[in-house]
This record gives sequence, structure tokens and C-alpha cells, in this order.
Amino acid sequence: MEYKRIVVKVGTSTVCHSGGTPNLRRIERLSMVLSDIKNSGADVVLVTSGAIGAGIHKAGWTKRPDSLPAKQAAAAIGQCELMSIYDRFFREYGSITAQILLTKDVLEESNARHNCMATFGELLAMHIIPIVNENDSVATEEIVYGDNDTLSAAVAELIGADLLILLSDIDGLYDADPSECPDARHLDTVTDLNAVRHLAKGSHSSQGTGGMVTKLRAADIAMNAHIPVVIANGRDPDILYDITDGKKIGTLFVPKESV
Repeated sequence: MEYKRIVVKVGTSTVCHSGGTPNLRRIERLSMVLSDIKNSGADVVLVTSGAIGAGIHKAGWTKRPDSLPAKQAAAAIGQCELMSIYDRFFREYGSITAQILLTKDVLEESNARHNCMATFGELLAMHIIPIVNENDSVATEEIVYGDNDTLSAAVAELIGADLLILLSDIDGLYDADPSECPDARHLDTVTDLNAVRHLAKGSHSSQGTGGMVTKLRAADIAMNAHIPVVIANGRDPDILYDITDGKKIGTLFVPKESV
């Protein structure tokens, strides 16, 4: 299948080192691969985590803060840092980027949703790569998604994507936790989400906020919008070539009507 509009979500563990500093080599490769996929004719949207981790490091803090104002301050600091890095690398590969910061209310309120859809449409028509993150600096509990897996699925639904790729530090879904069970079996395709919900676990990363729970939630949103989802390991961004070429990589979640 040839994909025309792709949303790629990268987790904190993909774009940052364990201490929260940006993983420049990986971000550069990701920028090159996404630029190349865009050059092939596909619309590309990147949903990125990592702003809070980058902000914590830049502010000189030794650990993730507990208070909401401190987290929001870290997000504000780190968002500038992260976008500066993305912009520099994407420009090297001939791509223009645009930053879009979202909260749940924007995608749920009718007028704001319409305006947001129009903005994405205009940027993609200009062959610009929107880089999306949650607006953590102003978000409150009532308007926050809380994880970029769910946000990426909402964005994929909004723009009518035909593929959502969730890159993290895991190889996909297993029938048991592979860190605890060496005999855990990798699942390459899932068509019934209800049959695998019990396999979800939280995040193993000290920097990230997601885990398999949020990825299955994202898969549910996307599949209900008839969008297939791939969960794969983002340690080598070249994996995106294999996924878009239709190779069996990670775990593919297929909407029932596509089976």
C-alpha cells in the first residue's frame, strides 16, 4: 500500500538520552528519513515528545520536577531547545518545519478544531512538516491529553492520515513483558484490540509518560477512524522506510474493515 499522509510520533526515549539531553545523532537521522519520505510524495506530520526532558537538562535540574508550574517551566524552556534542533536538522535536508502546540480543548471545540484542520491542510499543501507537541506550558488537567500517543492519534484522525506510526523504546506488543519473561511472544498483527488490552503495561522510562497503555489507547482512537497503526522501536529511524514499504516491523494494528 502507498501511504499518502503519515503521522509519526516519537517518544522521549527516542529523541533524548537517558539524562534528558537531546540525542542529536538520532534526531538528525529522523529528520533525514522524514524529509526523504516527504520528498517521495507523502504528507508527513511529526508528533514529538522530549520538551520537558530537554528543559530539565537546560535548566540544570537533576531530576524531573514534581510541581505543575516547574514542569510547565521545563516544557517552555525545552520546547525552544527542541524546535531549534529540529529546525536546524530538517533545513539541512531541504525541509521547512512549523510548530503546532495543542491541547485537548482545541481538538474538541468545533470552531477551534476547524481552524486547526485548516492550518494543517495549508501547511501540508505547502509541503511543510508540522511538528506537534502538547502545549504543556499552559495546559491544565482539564484540557491536557497527558501523553503524546493519544495526541498523535487525535491528530491522525483530524487530518485524515492513512497511517500512524508510534516509535518508542519497545519493539511492539508482546503476549507478556519481555523484560520479565524471556519467552514472551511478539505479536506482529492485531485486529481485535479488546483481545490484547490486558497486555498493556506502563512506561519503563524515567523520562517518558506513556507506555503500552497509552499506545493501545491511541490505537483504539486511530482504528475507530479507520487508520492502521504501527508500534515499533525508534532506536534506528531507518525503520520508517521498512514500515512505509509495508514490511512486517513492530506490531501492526489493522482496522477490522481492512482485514
